Amino acid sequence: MEVQLKRRYDLIPNLVETVRGYATHERQTFDSVTAARAAAVNAQGPAEQAKAENALSTTLRSLFAVSEAYPQLQASRNFADLQGELSDTESRIAYARQYYNDSVLTYNNAVQTVPTNIVAGIGGFTPRESFEVPDEERRPVQVRF
Repeated sequence: MEVQLKRRYDLIPNLVETVRGYATHERQTFDSVTAARAAAVNAQGPAEQAKAENALSTTLRSLFAVSEAYPQLQASRNFADLQGELSDTESRIAYARQYYNDSVLTYNNAVQTVPTNIVAGIGGFTPRESFEVPDEERRPVQVRF
């Protein structure tokens, strides 16, 4: 999952710069996306990471809303390519998140059921945290052309 999140973090500055070239007066939106990206990069643990990713998704939606006001931006090949890459990355993140959560569920079940819970107790194995996302954030980021 880290690989896909890194890919997302790498795409976002390029997307922001492309939009910035067309919409220079939307400074607050660019600052919000940049701050949310920084928070997501520096997040520690699944709960903090999930919260930061949700904030990043929200700010990306506002960036795409700004882009809709600029038809020449939407016609830009570079912008279209970046949006496509980000959409693909969002799908990969969703898959990786599901894989991670399935692995955590399997692990937690093993830690809590007999007879593996005995070994888990002796070995100091404890349940892990899932990468939870609020219900309203469960759908992928809407990318509009």
